[in-house]
Amino acid sequence: MAEKTEFSATGRRKTAVARARLVPGTGKWSVNRRSLEDYIPSEALRNYLEQPLRLTNTLEKYDIIATCKGGGIAGQAGALRHAVARALVVADPSLREVLKNSGCLTRDARMKERKKPGQPGARKRFQFSKR
Repeated sequence: MAEKTEFSATGRRKTAVARARLVPGTGKWSVNRRSLEDYIPSEALRNYLEQPLRLTNTLEKYDIIATCKGGGIAGQAGALRHAVARALVVADPSLREVLKNSGCLTRDARMKERKKPGQPGARKRFQFSKR
């Protein structure tokens, strides 16, 4: 049986969902058919995205092809980081402990709280009048 050469995983954060495919290569990124620098202009978010690869010394070992939907740029970056970390574990299960200890495999479950009926927002109340 041939060894699997493509590893994929899904990551989520808030309302953003990212699917990442790791293909053996030279470290090129493609996010929604655009380059990483073009899709995510913030240097800080790009460094955040590369964290799982830096921790496992696989920065130039894989090309990453990703699709992101929903949320904003920061939410998509968090979802993509989660997807890349999960795909690395699929590729090499021995990396799981390193990624888990650094928090890369933890799904950030913080979501916007829903608006409740009878009030203007999730927590805000209409002004109370005693008389």
